[in-house]
Amino acid sequence: MNTIITKFGGSSLADANQFKKVKDIICANESRKYVVPSAPGKRNSKDSKITDLLYLCHAHVNAGISLDDVFNHIRERYVGIVHDLKLNFNIEEHLSIIKKDLEDGASSDYAASRGEYLNSLILSNYLGFEFVDAKDVIVFNNDGSLDSNATHCALRETLSSIPRAVIPGFYGADKEGNIVTFSRGGSDVTGALVTASLNADLYENWTDVSGFLMADPRIINNPKPISTITYTELRELSYMGASVLHEDAIFPVREVGIPINIKNTNRPEDKGTFIVEDLLKSDLQTITGIAGKKDFTVISIAKALMNSELGFCRKLLSILEQHNVSFENMPSGIDTVCLVISDSQLKNKKESIIDEIKRSCNPDSIVVHPNMALITTVGKGMTKQKGVAAKIFTALSKADINIRMIDQGSSEINILVGIENDNFEKAIHAIYDAFN
Repeated sequence: MNTIITKFGGSSLADANQFKKVKDIICANESRKYVVPSAPGKRNSKDSKITDLLYLCHAHVNAGISLDDVFNHIRERYVGIVHDLKLNFNIEEHLSIIKKDLEDGASSDYAASRGEYLNSLILSNYLGFEFVDAKDVIVFNNDGSLDSNATHCALRETLSSIPRAVIPGFYGADKEGNIVTFSRGGSDVTGALVTASLNADLYENWTDVSGFLMADPRIINNPKPISTITYTELRELSYMGASVLHEDAIFPVREVGIPINIKNTNRPEDKGTFIVEDLLKSDLQTITGIAGKKDFTVISIAKALMNSELGFCRKLLSILEQHNVSFENMPSGIDTVCLVISDSQLKNKKESIIDEIKRSCNPDSIVVHPNMALITTVGKGMTKQKGVAAKIFTALSKADINIRMIDQGSSEINILVGIENDNFEKAIHAIYDAFN
């Protein structure tokens, strides 16, 4: 294996001891040539993430409040890391520049990006790798969207002559030089872009867990680990909340067929989870994982001869669009259709949406079902396999759980059920136990 890109999350670089673990990991394999760090995360439950403190500094300046107290916490973290690593590196010089920039009204994106920037300066010094500023190689359009072609060209051109480098995650710059950030967790995306641009052999994403688990460990005690998962299965599970990896990080590497390995910085000997394009038949499991979310509302609309009324569903979706509301699922029958919407989307818009549906669509009835949870069971091994759905429904029936909605994706790799919020944890247990 010639080139591995390694991305390390905030928990992996929260203090000097974690930096030492990261160096050991990188030095253990000569193929680990390019490193993408996040900003320091929490050291304990009472600690703060550096990115949160930087956002707070920006808010203080906007409110006309001194940022000195908050920035001193940031300064102490970085000065402490440099001191504990015994580095001959003047971090104070960089901190002073950033503090002045913030006081002079630097943007929110600039403020947030400085956590990765400073961590990368320290890590490059510690490893003896060259520092490559992400603002020079991650290119955004002026509307804030990523310019993928320009980014790939800039990364290839810059890194082709640099054998080993540290590139900060989470941010880049537009064509006028203004700092622009991805959404939170965007260092995953930076790592994926570097991986794809260099056509590397593997993208390692190091965090504080040993890959994906078959179910949420807060619900299932010691769930089985997932050793290998396909990109498609990961998308299905991540969409329903089982996320270790920023979902946008999948696409750059998927396009070029490069596998991702989720690894644990604190347990580097663990295999972790490999994310691949496809699996051999011998590697297929009946189900790969179970995930879900609570707090949905279902708006059930009935109208005779709905199926023959052209544009009926288009009207419904237009009403949601007018209210800036997206739907989670839309199961339908001949004369019925249901809109499954997250409560966070509906907020105070439910009544006005229902009124508009009545006016525009003239339904026979509208029934609202609140307090619904969605659970998805995912696995490529489910495809064309008999009895999987029966096994899920039997397990829920034995647990005395009423199923309010059923939907199977056209790819046949997932089965979605809607149940009462109060039965969410019990349902996860029932499905997990049925397949283990």
